[in-house]
Amino acid sequence: MSNIQIALDEISRGTAEIIDIERIEKLVTKFYETGEPYTVKAGFDPTGADLHVGHAVLFQKLSVFQKHGAIVQLLIGDFTATIGDPTGKSETRKVLDRETIIANAKTYQEQLFLLLDKEKTKVVWNNDWLEKLGAKGMVELTTTYNVARMLERDDFEKRYKGGQSISISEFIYPLLQGYDSVELKSDIEVGGTDQKFNLLMGRHLQRVYAVGKEQAVLMMPILEGLDGIQKMSKSLNNYIGITDAPKDIYGKTLSISDELMWRYYDLLSQRSLEEIAQIKEDVANRTLHPKKAKENLALELTARFYNEESAKIAKSEFDNVFKSNNIPTDIEEFEMEEGIWICQALVDAKIEPSTSQARRDIKQGGVRIDQEKVIDEKMNLSLGEYTLQVGKRKFAKIKVK
Repeated sequence: MSNIQIALDEISRGTAEIIDIERIEKLVTKFYETGEPYTVKAGFDPTGADLHVGHAVLFQKLSVFQKHGAIVQLLIGDFTATIGDPTGKSETRKVLDRETIIANAKTYQEQLFLLLDKEKTKVVWNNDWLEKLGAKGMVELTTTYNVARMLERDDFEKRYKGGQSISISEFIYPLLQGYDSVELKSDIEVGGTDQKFNLLMGRHLQRVYAVGKEQAVLMMPILEGLDGIQKMSKSLNNYIGITDAPKDIYGKTLSISDELMWRYYDLLSQRSLEEIAQIKEDVANRTLHPKKAKENLALELTARFYNEESAKIAKSEFDNVFKSNNIPTDIEEFEMEEGIWICQALVDAKIEPSTSQARRDIKQGGVRIDQEKVIDEKMNLSLGEYTLQVGKRKFAKIKVK
């Protein structure tokens, strides 16, 4: 198989939709024949501080492009983040202050370079050109699209029919994202399926502004969270964070269902398609246990964001805790005052998000003190040292004084 065909197979792997695959093929072919690179744009608004492996689906695809001749245009939407991407939102998004945006962007970059080749990445900020666009340029930009077509967008249509507010700034957002592609003269843009409207706007505006090219568009599916139902999200607590501790990345990966495991293999593993097909066949033939296949995936993901040694230690610790019913050796310690309410102690020890959630977990039998199940949600802790546990993976040591 030629390098070009290998590249196209890897680029197409796991994609939800590609618009203008012919252009991608021409760009890749030209690179292998002449060494001339091409550009792949991926934009993000730094509206949060941390990334999870759902985001990694997209950035892993960018690393594949880099492997086959691309310079990634990593666009930080420091201007557009002040508006807020309306995609998938049922109401107008709150505006972020610039200080928060800059801090989030710095954290994002540190995490993204765990996946991307820094030497083949150009970091750009859209405030550099959108600020200069000015009132005249912004008005001209709005003339390139009409309201009727904007309302064809699914989330706008639902909100409009439901009588919910849509700000004018939200109409402008897709135009600004599309204008980024005009300024950058991008060859390809990569995004999630929920971004299709905005990605196509880039093609439209490159044509309107006579850039001399129309970017190809590659869309990746949205990764389901640990529950296998809703998309991965920190707010839903069904995520694997890129900066999670090795033991948490390993343990959370093992918690997914056998069926969801194949979805994670296809979208997150760096194994070849042939290797994954063989793993599936071995599991189907019962020559490989599904749990072993899942352990291998957990090791791979943990090593990706840390290293192989950390992954092996995470596995050993997991096996020690869950096979032998032992307690981890590296759990965080906290000091608390005598008489503290058990639910508050769980929150202060950072193993429960709220006292209401702590109460629910106690009622469901998911909380233990020194490996004994807690049955009284109103209990107060007396003097002493305790090991608190929520579920199978969350532990904390506390000293009550």
